[in-house]
Amino acid sequence: MVLLHQKGPSRKRPPSTFISPFPPPKIPKPPTTTTTTTTRSTDTPTVDNSTRDSANDDREGYMDKMVSLLADAECTLINLTGPPCLPSDLHKFRRHLQRLFSSDSTLRSHFLSGYYSYIQNPGHLHRVLIPCYQNGLGSTKRESLTRILLLVPSIQLELQNMLLEKLPEYFDVDPVDCHSSSLDEDVARLIINHFRWLDFLVDSKVFTDKLLQVLSICPLHLKKEIIGSLPDIIGDQNNKAVVDSLEQMLQEDSSVIVPVLDSFSNLKLDDQLQEQVITIALSCIRTIDSEHLPNLLRFLLLSATPLNVRRIIYQIRTQLKFIGLSNSRAMQHKKLKGKALVDSSEASILDALKSSLRFKNTLCQEILKELRCLDKAWDHKVIDIWLLMLIYMSSEQLRKSVEKILRKKIVEGLIQEGLFDQCIRGNKELVQDYFPSFVSLSEHLLACKEQKARNFGMHIYTALFEEFSDTCSRQEVLGALVTHVGSGISFEVNSALETMVFLASKYSQELVRFSYHINGILDYLEAFSNENLHKVYEVFSHLALSARSGIDPCASFIANELLMIVRKQVSNPDLKYKKMGLIGTLKIVSCFGSADITICPSASEKSNIEEALELLKASTDSCKLLPLPLILFYDELITTLENKVLHPAIMEWIGKHVGEFESMFLADLEGGNLPCIDSYGGLEGELWMNLDGDISPICLNVLPLASSSFQSPSSLQVLPVNFLLLSVIERLANQGSLGGIDALLGCPLHLPSSKYFTERAWQSLSGKQKKIVCLSLFYAANWTRELLNVFCTQVAGNPEYTSQATREELIGKLSKRLRNLVFLECLLDHFLKSYSLSLPELQLHTEYLVHAEKKNEHKRLHASSTSKNNKKDKKISKDSVNGSSQKHKQPTIIDVLKKAGSVTSEEVPDKDTPKQSTSETAECQNSDPQPANVDVSAVYKVLEAQRHKFRPLRIYSFSILEFTKNQDSCCTDPSAELPLYLYLVRDLHYKLDCFSPPNKLLSSKCLSCPPGLSKMTVYEFLRKIDSLFPVLKKHFSSAISIIDEGTETCEEHWKVQSDLAGNPYIPGFFVPKSSVSCSFCKEILSCIGKMLSLPDIHMNLSVLSNLLEAFQPVKISDSIFSNAQEIPSPGNLEYLYCGSYSFLEEVLDIAICSSFVLASEVLFTLESIVNSVHKYLDTVVEGNGKNIHTGRGFVRAVLPTLRNRLGNSALNILRHDWDDNNLVNDWKGKGDIVQKVLRIFLEYSESTSDLLDELACSILPQVPLSNTTADDGFRSFQTLRSATFLVWYRVLHEENLTILNKLVKEIVLLEKSKEGVQPENVKSILIKVQQSVNVVVSLVNMCRTHDKVAVHAMTVKFGGKFVDLFLKVFDFLQTHFKMHNGLIIRLVRSQDDPFALFYL
Repeated sequence: MVLLHQKGPSRKRPPSTFISPFPPPKIPKPPTTTTTTTTRSTDTPTVDNSTRDSANDDREGYMDKMVSLLADAECTLINLTGPPCLPSDLHKFRRHLQRLFSSDSTLRSHFLSGYYSYIQNPGHLHRVLIPCYQNGLGSTKRESLTRILLLVPSIQLELQNMLLEKLPEYFDVDPVDCHSSSLDEDVARLIINHFRWLDFLVDSKVFTDKLLQVLSICPLHLKKEIIGSLPDIIGDQNNKAVVDSLEQMLQEDSSVIVPVLDSFSNLKLDDQLQEQVITIALSCIRTIDSEHLPNLLRFLLLSATPLNVRRIIYQIRTQLKFIGLSNSRAMQHKKLKGKALVDSSEASILDALKSSLRFKNTLCQEILKELRCLDKAWDHKVIDIWLLMLIYMSSEQLRKSVEKILRKKIVEGLIQEGLFDQCIRGNKELVQDYFPSFVSLSEHLLACKEQKARNFGMHIYTALFEEFSDTCSRQEVLGALVTHVGSGISFEVNSALETMVFLASKYSQELVRFSYHINGILDYLEAFSNENLHKVYEVFSHLALSARSGIDPCASFIANELLMIVRKQVSNPDLKYKKMGLIGTLKIVSCFGSADITICPSASEKSNIEEALELLKASTDSCKLLPLPLILFYDELITTLENKVLHPAIMEWIGKHVGEFESMFLADLEGGNLPCIDSYGGLEGELWMNLDGDISPICLNVLPLASSSFQSPSSLQVLPVNFLLLSVIERLANQGSLGGIDALLGCPLHLPSSKYFTERAWQSLSGKQKKIVCLSLFYAANWTRELLNVFCTQVAGNPEYTSQATREELIGKLSKRLRNLVFLECLLDHFLKSYSLSLPELQLHTEYLVHAEKKNEHKRLHASSTSKNNKKDKKISKDSVNGSSQKHKQPTIIDVLKKAGSVTSEEVPDKDTPKQSTSETAECQNSDPQPANVDVSAVYKVLEAQRHKFRPLRIYSFSILEFTKNQDSCCTDPSAELPLYLYLVRDLHYKLDCFSPPNKLLSSKCLSCPPGLSKMTVYEFLRKIDSLFPVLKKHFSSAISIIDEGTETCEEHWKVQSDLAGNPYIPGFFVPKSSVSCSFCKEILSCIGKMLSLPDIHMNLSVLSNLLEAFQPVKISDSIFSNAQEIPSPGNLEYLYCGSYSFLEEVLDIAICSSFVLASEVLFTLESIVNSVHKYLDTVVEGNGKNIHTGRGFVRAVLPTLRNRLGNSALNILRHDWDDNNLVNDWKGKGDIVQKVLRIFLEYSESTSDLLDELACSILPQVPLSNTTADDGFRSFQTLRSATFLVWYRVLHEENLTILNKLVKEIVLLEKSKEGVQPENVKSILIKVQQSVNVVVSLVNMCRTHDKVAVHAMTVKFGGKFVDLFLKVFDFLQTHFKMHNGLIIRLVRSQDDPFALFYL
């Protein structure tokens, strides 16, 4: 058909002259179209008129034939009033035409030519496209003529081509007019509509190709129409061509994405084409406009299958940029509006994701799986948070999974706060629908045990409160926080109150209107700890201040109620409520009396400053006769002054109050001596520790005040904290300088005469006098502690207000004061061993365990005293008591410390009573200490039990380690300084224990964390002491040198330094060099191990790096790097780990020749380094550097070497031939140390199973049965002797059970493995099980030769546990019996020993 391949005429062609086919106009007939010729001249082409007339005549003839043919079939084409009229029976009409065209091809050709000519007129084309009337059906419109003709097979393809060729004539139709007009008026859409839902296609491939060709040149609006109709037009055929063509169109113009996706969704594609379609859609995520993204995401998620769902989720996560999706048009719209409207595209995206997740629940599971696999912080994106929130909101069953995943990733540092900020901040309208889910998730996070998770919950609460300013939302946030406060869980309450403190400090005016919702917290103050009481009062203090300055008079009830509650609490005689009132008072003062507060209340109310001063005066008056509340009040006031600048009027009042210090505690001297010598309680006094000599004008009046404390409460209890408050006022008034009170540093102390401290003189004292002496020493020691705390601030950090000469003088005096402190505490500890006394508290403790300890002090003392005089009665009583009431007795701190060996029965303090009974005095006289040398460097065991009653040393005091040096020393030996260093390091160890208690029963609270550390995090503490690490290394090296040299002690060394410090001479006190050196090294090593074990140190790599860098050797042993391919540069953390390990190995070589305890401590520190390396590998380090991965690879390579060397070091300690003369009490009390060393040896060996088999079957059975003189250790294991046999026996049993338990778990995992059970794995497991059986049989058989009850008890206990575990592998043995019957038979036969079976 030539006509079908001609191009259609242009849109602006001349109108057709056709009016009616009856009769046709008489015009000349030109030649037919197929024989048309043109004649051309040489210059200008010309058209023969006769040819044109002939063609017109032909077209007229064809149209006449077409009209006639249709008329014969009862179809009236010429209808002047509308579209053609169709016959009533359309099926008959189509069959008639098909029969005619099939039998006569010429007729078919003439009909098509006539139809083509007819539709050249736009009006005629429109008439044949619109619905027609059917004869006999009245005015009912049905199908169009063209639609009926398209269902005639013989002419369908030609008609389709004709219509497609007519489409370009209507491309220039305005799309706006097109959409506004009806379908009947839009010719292009009418043509496309005629192709839809045809009953059949004669040649779908040709038609599809032609349609796609026309589609490629269509305008956008028509292109979208055609693309969306493709599934209805072409059916299920030629899908490959359609998909390829649509992909090409998407690459050229992404704006057609929506109809393309609709077509993809409606086409029936095979698996290969479906994957191609998914790939096409995924490639469009980044290229299409944001307004089309919801449709694209909905298509992708609904098209997901188990095979491609992970790929789809991954591509959506990585390619979708959820932040900043708004297009330029939307941004311009926002600017025109003048306000920030919610980005509809982002909301639509979330709606699309939410609907898809609800429709296909499997998507939620796959998304969670995908997110679980992410192990880098930079892999997590904002869309991940929204996906989690959508799943959390949509699926009740998966809420727990979402909470678990989010908490885990927050704790590991994989999800940062910034991701949630991008979700919430600036997206109020977007988050509005998800607000309850964010609050619910915050509730879960704030209730978690992990601090990181709680901090995250606090951050989300804060962000929600700040972003949503409406009353309903903020009320919901505050209601959730109040619920947390009422939970009763300490860490949850603490975090909730921290959030409220932040909100109250920043948005106090906004919170005032919500005070009715949070006021109920004040009804439950009794349940709060001290720390939480501070937060509660801080919240309400901010609210009260805002309420007093507000316009609304009704809001002032908050301030009135708070002030009323605090006044009632302060005046309450109960210490519990008074404590609450004092804390509340200071919080109100810090808020009302702040120097930067410019808000004034109404004229009818007192000023804020007046209210603050009244509260201060009332609190001070209520505590005048109560030392403990007054101590608490002063401590809280000191904290307030150090952190807040108060109004000058308040500072003036505090200055006048502390001005009474001199008259209360100081006495004048004449020429450096007491003006008169009086007796106090029958005791003579003298001046101690006078550093200023004859020029000292004053002395501290300790003895007179201590002797008068029997008649009235002692003011000496308040002395240390009063002095600390005085120093704070002095510093604030003089820009940090303490020049106005520096005389107190060198002034002497009025204490009992030193003659009473001989053994004979002490025996002659009465109980009352002994108490006065002990209390005098106690108060003197705490006074000295506060001197160090106060004046170390003048030298630490080289302050500008201290001159060099003054600084050097202060350093010398501080060094002497530290020596005074060591002497005083050593003296007090020594004499408290013979006179049990409960020392007064110098700081208020309110924790339950501390109260429980105080209540039981008298009972424990009575039991201890009775045991000294009646040993037999004690044994009988102990048996009877333990059999009944002791079983149910709740252990106290003293019980735990006693069990751990830190406190003996002689050290248990007594209740403080004014008088001592005659029997108690006689008992003390009968148990007088024998004259003996007193080791100044030993642990003060009696004082340690009451250490919580002492004033704490603050971190500034550790600066003495940097400045202390030998002055006027008789030799260059540093052993005179080591006791001072040892004292400070022990205090450092004590503070580290507050952050990492060694026992679950002993938390940092029950150990009474010192005030200086109560509000300090682990990181802050480590940052403050990291400058000490090099100094500690220096002193540690000096002590190791002393141990290595083994020189004798200079007897005059300590005495000379003690005399220079003003300590009185008391015979019997000495400092053994080797003991001090070993103790100092042991404490340093313990501190290193504690710091490496702190969980927060691996989150602060700078502190960890400083610690490791301080303890580096001169040269690292090359053997450590034997397995490493690439050695990192010095200074890298990985290199520092190896250096510290090498340094401690060198120390171990020295320690192993001198002290078993020291060598063991070095080993434990080496293990801490190895464990720290493991934690470092598990810690996620932010960054994308190559060095991180290289460093980690180095650590992984060197870690097996470190583990192997650690096991060898433990073996060396176990095998070393220890000199029993150097062991304290031989091997008694060394069981715990031997046990730890043995466990390290077994754990870090190459094969623990082989080693257990050798020890249990070959070595342990040959140990001698009793402790004889010949018991010098067994062969190569010198620590294996009769005294330590039970330790070895228990450890082997426990380790064997651990191995068997691991084998059981390994078997379970092996059976669940998808790869199946490999024969070599089964054989390896059976061999290990065989070794475990051999170990337990050998250990059980030892009961034949060892008749100790403990051995038999252990055998029964561990044997039963072994049988329980062994029965779990029976199914595994049965399953693999055929293949490994030999191994299994030997395994069972090894248990045939009747004696072993009896116990098992």
